[in-house]
Amino acid sequence: MNNRTAFLDILKSLMRSPAVVGAEHSFFRVLQRELEERGAKVTWYEGVLVAQGNDPMSLMFSAHIDRHGLVCTGPNEFQYAAFVSGGRSDLLGNSVSEELMKMIVDRFGDVEVFAYEPWSGAYRGRGNIEHAYICPHRNNLIFELSGMEHLVAGTPVAFRDVLRTEQERYLGQLDNVLTAAMLVYLFELGFQGTAFFTAQEEAGRSWRYLLEWFRRFGGSTNQLVVVDTSPYPDVPAANEQLLVLRHSDANATFNAELTNRLADQCRRLGIRYSFKDDYIREQNQRNGTHKSLGSTEMGRIIAASNGLVDGTTLQIPTTGYHTMDESAAIDACDAFLRVLCAMGGLRYPFWTYDPIA
Repeated sequence: MNNRTAFLDILKSLMRSPAVVGAEHSFFRVLQRELEERGAKVTWYEGVLVAQGNDPMSLMFSAHIDRHGLVCTGPNEFQYAAFVSGGRSDLLGNSVSEELMKMIVDRFGDVEVFAYEPWSGAYRGRGNIEHAYICPHRNNLIFELSGMEHLVAGTPVAFRDVLRTEQERYLGQLDNVLTAAMLVYLFELGFQGTAFFTAQEEAGRSWRYLLEWFRRFGGSTNQLVVVDTSPYPDVPAANEQLLVLRHSDANATFNAELTNRLADQCRRLGIRYSFKDDYIREQNQRNGTHKSLGSTEMGRIIAASNGLVDGTTLQIPTTGYHTMDESAAIDACDAFLRVLCAMGGLRYPFWTYDPIA
């Protein structure tokens, strides 16, 4: 088995395991097994699974593991899980995610879905999305499904997904199972630091679980790197860079020393990179818009921790944000792993391009 196949096996396995926002317990079970098989010490806390090697404070990565999906909220009634989990029943149009819901309401036609029991992951049936619309009375995104009439309120419904490749890009619901799979693979390569896997990031709650871990153990760090995907409007825009860094988001300024360390590694390895906050400012100036710098797990935890936790982000540029056709360049994924290996003092495994059947 070559190195790319080893990683893709992890990614495909995790993509088939549901992790709808607010119903991630069964996915944590799968993740725990994958990590322990690779020698990590795994501890499970509310909202965060922690995997550690022999030098846990040397370097810390964090990836959220929740993905978008639906939840049954009444007889044959289904809503977007992130808004239910986050306690946001109204689409007020005053956040990036709410604006996004209005943009993508028509993108879910005939998508296959399946229901599962949130703790065990037991299968509860399959069906299709027939229609999605914003209800004028509840001002929320509502879904009509076929084949799911038997479900009771509180049952999560995941989008059926498989990993695909087209034109040397991975496709699927990649946010954020892609970088979570990278962190699992990192332990296979001998990583000895710490990896956090957080729940409910899409509902804006994951930073609370992560901060609680640091408060619980009374330690501080400026060595936390939050890994994720980063959306761009199309493939040419995404391909302008292989990796995405940030100086800041809408909540806080990131750790400059660690950010520069990532940038130095990119330059040393010949990897094209850009800063997302600079990109947004340039787009706003060029187009006369006022788009937000975005809200990340890293920015929220810096803002709330009073100096206890500091760090930065590393992201893979993608297109098709929050759809079943989100795509990431294989070259970008390779570059991402190269930087993780360099930061962790690991040997980078040489990959060759193997299309997925």
